[in-house]
Amino acid sequence: MSLTADSPVHSSSSDDFAAFLDAELDSASDVSPELDEVENGEAEGEEEVEDEKGQDEDNDTGDGDDDDGNIDSSRSKKRKIELIEAAVDPQSSVSRGEPAETSGASLALDVCTHPGVMGGMCIRCGQKVEDESGVAFGYIHKNLRLADDEVARLRDKDLKNLLRHKKLILVLDLDHTLLNSTRLADISAEESYLKDQREVLPDALRSNLFKLDWIHMMTKLRPFVHTFLKEASSLFEMYIYTMGERPYALEMANLLDPGGIYFHSRVIAQSDSTRRHQKGLDVVLGQESAVLILDDTEVVWGKHRENLILMDRYHFFTSSCRQFGLKCKSLSEQKSDENEAEGALASVLEVLQRIHRLFFDPERGDNIMERDVRQVLKTVRKEILKGCKIVFTGVIPIQCQPENHHYWKLAEKLGATFSTEVDDTVTHVVSMNDKTEKSRQAVREKKFLVHPRWIEAANYLWRKPPEENFPVSS
Repeated sequence: MSLTADSPVHSSSSDDFAAFLDAELDSASDVSPELDEVENGEAEGEEEVEDEKGQDEDNDTGDGDDDDGNIDSSRSKKRKIELIEAAVDPQSSVSRGEPAETSGASLALDVCTHPGVMGGMCIRCGQKVEDESGVAFGYIHKNLRLADDEVARLRDKDLKNLLRHKKLILVLDLDHTLLNSTRLADISAEESYLKDQREVLPDALRSNLFKLDWIHMMTKLRPFVHTFLKEASSLFEMYIYTMGERPYALEMANLLDPGGIYFHSRVIAQSDSTRRHQKGLDVVLGQESAVLILDDTEVVWGKHRENLILMDRYHFFTSSCRQFGLKCKSLSEQKSDENEAEGALASVLEVLQRIHRLFFDPERGDNIMERDVRQVLKTVRKEILKGCKIVFTGVIPIQCQPENHHYWKLAEKLGATFSTEVDDTVTHVVSMNDKTEKSRQAVREKKFLVHPRWIEAANYLWRKPPEENFPVSS
């Protein structure tokens, strides 16, 4: 939904800003409007009711009444537009106290429910509003705040529009998910070649590496990111949501989407969040049942973890490794990069395509409006370790309830089952070292003996990783 380029005061045909929001929601997808309605016959039935209502009103009203009604309607519209102009431009004629026609608009002002506020004035009737309730959507339009009821109405409308065009919503984190940035001052001696020898860099690296002197940073886009965005945009309406500041967010959005075709105004920064150090879907104009999230950090999505697909972090620069306490050389120091075809974005794209396919499966018998992408996500995740029966040894402390431990809960989410003994049904023994009795038993009985990182890898890769890549050391 792109709302920053226009304003209701520039449209003489706008009755109110809510209609403007509706129009933007309707134009969010570049898909043919001739597709079938989400619910068969819904649109046709509504149109028939409106036609009948219009005919009845025409029959009951005389010519003189029509003229008076049109004059009142025109004056009402003019008054609303003047008042909205005053909210946006304090120097307008209304704010200076110059007279404006009121006519029948006064009744509308008295009963207006104030669906939103901009510049301290209602976006529908133009009255000054002191109430600061609702949610701020400053990234859509400066100083815009929408009431909870209006947000719910817009989300419902947006859901119908998206499902009609067979789309869902995808919220994308920036740092360590789609790209990696570092301050120029933090570039290590071993990676200084990125600044001084750009002409000798491989084409694939040079085309996705940006030295941004005006913000004193260098940014590396993750391999496969352009293909990922192009493919995902056909299935999802996409948002950027970062804990970075707005100028940085907009600069990164420009690198990822220089043509402005993927995100439009849907770039949410730290200042847009309603809770400090937390991200929330309350500032996303989409139903939670239709939203998926890609992020490398789980803790910031405290209320929406069921919508989250956790990403394997992208550490290209040395400062990124230091930030997370990794004692290894960064990709830039190794003068290498993620494999584009087998990297995290390529893997997660396949997952997103599968979830989308299952959500819109025409063989499903339920009402599409009642479907929930979180349930589809849960079903797909359960397939990852389906058929694996796990015994933990030397991993879960004795004083801890096994089912409450991180690795137990993670493996359970991935579809694994558990045992306390290594019997014939057990497929994997997960251990921190190979000297425990159950570890030795696993080797004797030719069970898979793997490090707990095997479970973590399965969670990131969305498939069962090769067990031989996760050996247990002494």
